[in-house]
Amino acid sequence: MANGDTTASRVGQINAAGDVDALFLKVFSGEILTTFEESNIMKDLHTVRTISNGKTAQFPATGVATAKYHTAGQNIADAGNSYLSPIKKNEITINIDDVLLSSTFLANIDELKTHYDVRSIYAQELGKALAKRFDLAVMKTLVAGARQDSTVTGGVGGTVVSGQTTTTGAGLLTALFAVAEKLDEKDIPAEDRYAILTPTQYYKLISDPTTNIALYRDYGGEGSVAAGSVPMVAGIKIFKSNHLVDISVAEASQDQDDDNANNDVFDVNHSGSGNGTGYNGNLSGTKFIAGHKAAVGTVKLLDLATESEYQIERQGTLFVAKYAMGHGVIRPEACVEVTA
Repeated sequence: MANGDTTASRVGQINAAGDVDALFLKVFSGEILTTFEESNIMKDLHTVRTISNGKTAQFPATGVATAKYHTAGQNIADAGNSYLSPIKKNEITINIDDVLLSSTFLANIDELKTHYDVRSIYAQELGKALAKRFDLAVMKTLVAGARQDSTVTGGVGGTVVSGQTTTTGAGLLTALFAVAEKLDEKDIPAEDRYAILTPTQYYKLISDPTTNIALYRDYGGEGSVAAGSVPMVAGIKIFKSNHLVDISVAEASQDQDDDNANNDVFDVNHSGSGNGTGYNGNLSGTKFIAGHKAAVGTVKLLDLATESEYQIERQGTLFVAKYAMGHGVIRPEACVEVTA
């Protein structure tokens, strides 16, 4: 006699078999990846290297060669004739930091009571948290590079452009041209230059009547008040990020966490002993930052990954988003910090 039971079509299963939540977890993961990409500004503005194993990656640093007119008959290979260039070399090592993760726990009863998709909201928040920490670490590394000497003896170091007015459109224009001049003086390629402003500075550049007409008339007309976009200035692509505001505001828990990073980027003398502050430094005077894509680097051991598990004993699902990366200065001469 039939008992009235039926076979449910489990929409979370793959091919009607296995884990009944398998497809749901992939949706959650995809939302984290999307949010990370959308919230992160520094990802495409610096050098990223992926390694399959190990704890560090080395980046070669090479000095410059010299040239000299040749006197007929002299031996080029004779060191005493000074034709040979003693090209100095060094290497920069970037360590992999510990796994950085963002997690949350969703009680089953709360999810049942909720009338909206709470998982997508949680996914966005986890992605935003990781994207913010990534951006902050790379931005802090760029500032550290601006304060460093050259990694090669006799080379050029980073640049701190001081005494700038960053509260007016005219002042920001002057500062951006000063940045371009410094990068030119250090032979930094014109391509892939960028500057990151705070939202306040970015919109000041658009709305200030002393600059917006010149921006649209003299600099190619690429900007738009309607769209709220700023054109390239002095060959520098302009970006905005609220994360830039956060690097100068001390967050006790986050700063303490960053102190434990394996990369001590503010070790300005490359002593190896480090200052024990990880990605932290005194950034209270930093107004905006600029540089070139080759300025800083990220070594990636574990790209953004997600895990989730329904825990019967806790009657809920644990969600974890994580990555394992490290950040360091590659070319200090391509790093610029702008201060007032």
